[in-house]
Amino acid sequence: MYAIVRAGGRQERVAVDDVLTVDKLAGEVGSTVTFPAVLVVDGDDVVSGSADLARYEVTAEILGAVKGPKINIMHYRNKTGYKRRMGHRQPYTEVKITGIKAGK
Repeated sequence: MYAIVRAGGRQERVAVDDVLTVDKLAGEVGSTVTFPAVLVVDGDDVVSGSADLARYEVTAEILGAVKGPKINIMHYRNKTGYKRRMGHRQPYTEVKITGIKAGK
């Protein structure tokens, strides 16, 4: 069984016990978050209707905060002696999928 969930502006394919890196979430390590399901596949059964998807719940546990790769930014203007170097590391949150359940 797997699901496609909406997480941080992207859609990710997840199954139980997958570790996923998403955009930074508010919450402490060990707390639980839920993601809205876009599609659920259980063997040959595919659920994609919005009324049916409202019953499904994808839960995850926050493992911690991580940072993405360093991106170097260089500004340069010719013949003026102007150059600036900057860097950026995007903050992410690592989560572990704990369950994909059909609710009420």
